[in-house]
Amino acid sequence: MEVDDVESFARAAGATPAQVADLDRFRRLLVEWNDKMNLVGPATLEVFWNRHAWDSAQLLKLAPEAMVWADLGAGAGLPGLVLATLGKGRAGFHVHLVESMAKRCRFLSEVVHELDLPASVHNARAENLQLAVDIVTARACAPLARLLGYARPYLKSGATGLFLKGQDVAAELEEAAKSWEFEADTIPSLSDPRGQIVRVRRLGRARKV
Repeated sequence: MEVDDVESFARAAGATPAQVADLDRFRRLLVEWNDKMNLVGPATLEVFWNRHAWDSAQLLKLAPEAMVWADLGAGAGLPGLVLATLGKGRAGFHVHLVESMAKRCRFLSEVVHELDLPASVHNARAENLQLAVDIVTARACAPLARLLGYARPYLKSGATGLFLKGQDVAAELEEAAKSWEFEADTIPSLSDPRGQIVRVRRLGRARKV
């Protein structure tokens, strides 16, 4: 179910007017900062409500009870800032935005401060942090084989992985299986018929033959 505009996004995501207003402010900040640094493809800003907002928000439908999230390689704040905006006001809801590039952390911190979001920005490599979370997620961060390495500490601590992927997900899963043993399934994306969400519940190193 792709969305065409802000109204159809609000219906699909169940977003309140206040949440939509915050997301529109996020959109405008993203446009502003994108002129200074390459956060997202400029053309994708024209379809922000489907390509970025709805693509991110759909994760909440897969884990409605999850309260603490980690977004690895948070970059432009997708999906993390969208999740934090939609979770704002829920007691105990929090998103950890993990990003190794300092200039991107400045953007993330600006949005978190501007919108008073329940989120923390960590200027660190994902695999070096010890964070207790319910869900670990990422979008456009790395191929799955490498991404699982980044997510390993979170998955080992009991988190479920929800990773937004594109049409090459089958090849990524096959490549990842060479290095890792994992339990995973794929869920069709609601925002893009070519996209898939990889849900990972267990992870270990592949046994050498």
